[in-house]
Amino acid sequence: MTRHRTLPLFLFLAAIWGSAFMAIKAGLGTPSAPGGFFETPVLFAAIRYDVAGVLMFGYAAYALEDPVPRGRAEWATVGVGATLLIAAYHAFLFVGETDPAVTSAAAAVIVSLSPALTTGFARAMLPDESLTAVGLAGLVLGLVGVVVLTDPDPANLLSGGALAKSFVFLAAASFALGSVLTRRIDAGMPVESMEAWSMLGGALLMHGVAVGRGERLAQVAWTTDALVALAYLSVVASALGFLVYFDLLDRLGAVEINLVSYVAPLFAALSGWAFLSETPTSTTGLGFLLVFAGFLLLKRKAVRAKLSRVRGAPGG
Repeated sequence: MTRHRTLPLFLFLAAIWGSAFMAIKAGLGTPSAPGGFFETPVLFAAIRYDVAGVLMFGYAAYALEDPVPRGRAEWATVGVGATLLIAAYHAFLFVGETDPAVTSAAAAVIVSLSPALTTGFARAMLPDESLTAVGLAGLVLGLVGVVVLTDPDPANLLSGGALAKSFVFLAAASFALGSVLTRRIDAGMPVESMEAWSMLGGALLMHGVAVGRGERLAQVAWTTDALVALAYLSVVASALGFLVYFDLLDRLGAVEINLVSYVAPLFAALSGWAFLSETPTSTTGLGFLLVFAGFLLLKRKAVRAKLSRVRGAPGG
């Protein structure tokens, strides 16, 4: 029964996280129709986590006896989470997605490099892990996939969305680095508490960045698309999505849950096509295959071990 319930939850999580890339673009608007948050992308991300952080904090207060971080290590974990996992990741991502050349599928594929980057950072920063030649090849292969997807023009690196896609790559790198640093701190705090405080802290940091960029609430055009996108991102993709993620993490483990990142681009492409008339390109598909192949090389031992356990499991 548990196994039959796990697959629908996995696909549900991939669907809501994949379609979140479409929701970001829908909420941002476009240069030709600059409704919504087109002029205020960081403020958009900040308001998203104002709402999501309050919801997650409410859940943490319900689920935990003491949701308040205790000690230097737990507050350091929250600091890393707020700065890298929430603020840097979403600020770079939302700014990157303001470019029409960055489709929902392209953004999702670049972000899917995050698990491979996490492994690379871990092998470089954690003393008990080392990067083998095959692992290094996997990391390089993933980076090549992003270069293929970015398709930079040597004559003008600021055209064709190359700069915007580089921002999305920085978002993935920020998330990967944050993941490794929280593991290195190893505070052992409940994930519900860590996520709640990180979301609230990250929202506060993004409000500061938005003010520094000159983004003001008065600039926002509160269109229906913007309101629906904000509600979807805050409640469904963030609050509900992380609750499903926590559940699946306990059931599947870190390696298998990473595969959500590689199913999400499919839903990003489908939702982008259905709602925004985006058409994935051949470079998007090739970039995805290279990124996924790099992940398999990096995680080959863990994937083999997981497949062996699956084959050895009793049927029924």
